[in-house]
Amino acid sequence: MNKPVDPENAPGPTESLDWLSPYFLGSYAENDELLEKVLVEFLRDHVYWRRNFHPEDTPPISVLAQHGPDYREFVARMKSELHGLSARLKQSVPFFNPRYIGHMASDLLLPGLIGQMITTLYNPNNVTDEAANVTLEMELEVGRQLAAMFGFSTDPASRPCAWGHVTSGGTLANYEALWYFRAARFWPLTARQATVEAELDPGVLDGLDGAFVKADPARLFNLSLDQVIRLRRQLYEWMGTSLSPAQARALARAIEAGRIESLGEAGFHNAHPELGQPVVMVPVTAHYSWEKALKLLGLGSANLVTVGVTERMRMDPDALHAALARAHDQGRPVLAVIGVLGTTEYGSIDPIHEIVSARQRWRKKGLDFAIHVDAAWGGYLSSLFRAADGSLVGHGELKKKFKYFPGESVYKAFAAVRHSDSVTVDPHKLGYVPFGCGAYVARNRGLTDFITQKAAYVFEGSEESGPVNYERRFRNLGQYILEGSKPGAAATAAWITHRVLPLNQDHFGRLCAGTVHNCEYFFEHLDELRTRLKGTARVILPFEPDSNLVCLAINPEGNRSLAAMNAFGRRIYERISATSAGDIRTREFFGSRTLVDRSALNPETAARLCDELGLDPASFTENVADPETQSDRIFLLRHTLMNPWLTGKDRGLNYLDRYCRHLETLIGQAIGNGQ
Repeated sequence: MNKPVDPENAPGPTESLDWLSPYFLGSYAENDELLEKVLVEFLRDHVYWRRNFHPEDTPPISVLAQHGPDYREFVARMKSELHGLSARLKQSVPFFNPRYIGHMASDLLLPGLIGQMITTLYNPNNVTDEAANVTLEMELEVGRQLAAMFGFSTDPASRPCAWGHVTSGGTLANYEALWYFRAARFWPLTARQATVEAELDPGVLDGLDGAFVKADPARLFNLSLDQVIRLRRQLYEWMGTSLSPAQARALARAIEAGRIESLGEAGFHNAHPELGQPVVMVPVTAHYSWEKALKLLGLGSANLVTVGVTERMRMDPDALHAALARAHDQGRPVLAVIGVLGTTEYGSIDPIHEIVSARQRWRKKGLDFAIHVDAAWGGYLSSLFRAADGSLVGHGELKKKFKYFPGESVYKAFAAVRHSDSVTVDPHKLGYVPFGCGAYVARNRGLTDFITQKAAYVFEGSEESGPVNYERRFRNLGQYILEGSKPGAAATAAWITHRVLPLNQDHFGRLCAGTVHNCEYFFEHLDELRTRLKGTARVILPFEPDSNLVCLAINPEGNRSLAAMNAFGRRIYERISATSAGDIRTREFFGSRTLVDRSALNPETAARLCDELGLDPASFTENVADPETQSDRIFLLRHTLMNPWLTGKDRGLNYLDRYCRHLETLIGQAIGNGQ
């Protein structure tokens, strides 16, 4: 967050928070009567539904049985165990409380919480509409709600038309993104080979200068996803009009048999030796799920190319260009480039617009790649950028609401998400709905043309029996996603939340704006903490925040050793860690921690950090063999400022000020106990 040129008194975290009052249960359970009343109302409603579904039936549980010894014994045992469970849960991490500023969790919005609880009574399974005839449509609507927030078209009459669905979390959504990319981008090579071997010629298809059967394999792999989708449709249309049914079926079977999903990585590359091993490019700050994804899909973690970052911990466009140039020179195709919209470590926003520009430039040289935005954390901040009519809010208009946010690069990044191919976002993070609820959103629903997993007892019909009816297709959702059985209740939580708080700046965006205001407040008031600690310890923000995550590095004054500074930071962290607490109630505040590796920093940034912390640069080196000293990384305290009640003038409760005072005390105690 750069200091503003004009420090205008924009609306900030000192305004009244009364408008938030009905949103959450509250850290003191202030809305307990509201929650209880609504839950009882809908529990009774559910009971009436059961009783009036064929009321002529004889109830299988008799009144007499409810008074029998076996019944009473079971109830007693159940209540005893539930009391024990409740007692153990009191040691849980208090995510709901403003004293918790650690990981990406907070209090839950009441609509989603209640929606999930009451939907669980109906226990829908969103694998197919036969098991979730109501909630499956809600899940698909969540996909449309999120797609519109990102600027994708959701008009079924337009091409491309977006779609999305709920996953168990962002990790699975990231897996699914690569799964789709692999299925689509390898498909043209398989289709061409099968067509050639069948001695057939469909002529010129979309995106090609000449006949499909004579197309260069590299050209086929470097078609855009939209071109691949159109090419496939054109090929199947030609098969339906120019071939006999037997020929069409034979060619379709040959294509399926030759796909990478059928042959595996080794078999496919043996069949296509002219194709180099594809790579996936991610910033060094990317979530560890990307390495897991390449392992899981058989693409190989050795083919994950990490791209350097700037001193703001954003993907470096120059480093991306260099990585793409190396891949191009080596003849290695690029399956995808991943941009992160809010890293889980620092909250930094990658320049998505620069990734889009890079693709446009490299397309002219014959190199194309899919773009996926991992917005698991920052995705819901997109609601700040959307007006009620779905249009993009102007940069100048948006800046009036904040002191620093959003900078030019951050604004352009959010505006450019609509040009990506797919997005991961987690409603269970900044969407304030219960775990586990992630989401995958694709700009072009035609990607599902390349995915089908059929189970005769669940799914029916053929996807090639005419023009695709996507509404009918997605009623068999499990056929086109990684998961099978999946809870409809999780999707309902997101759906009802978005209905109550639409994903635009006037509704959900207002909630997100509060978290950014909190970050701005913390950013400004750290100067006061530094002043109080002058001569005692150095406290720095190693990276200015882009969103609502703030990291701190702390070094006792006069210490020159990174290893000693890291040990000092860990002693402080032990006093704000939930895992090291005996009685959870003894903690004043809860935070988290992270590490920044020397290998992730350019020399200029590493030198700056050492200078600001007063460290000997020689103590901060790469590839240190001794894991105890960890002199190849800097220990950071990490704070997620998503709780909406962190600040507010009307109740005299400013938890960020309190935290700074508490941190000052902990630093003094840690120094007093010896370095």
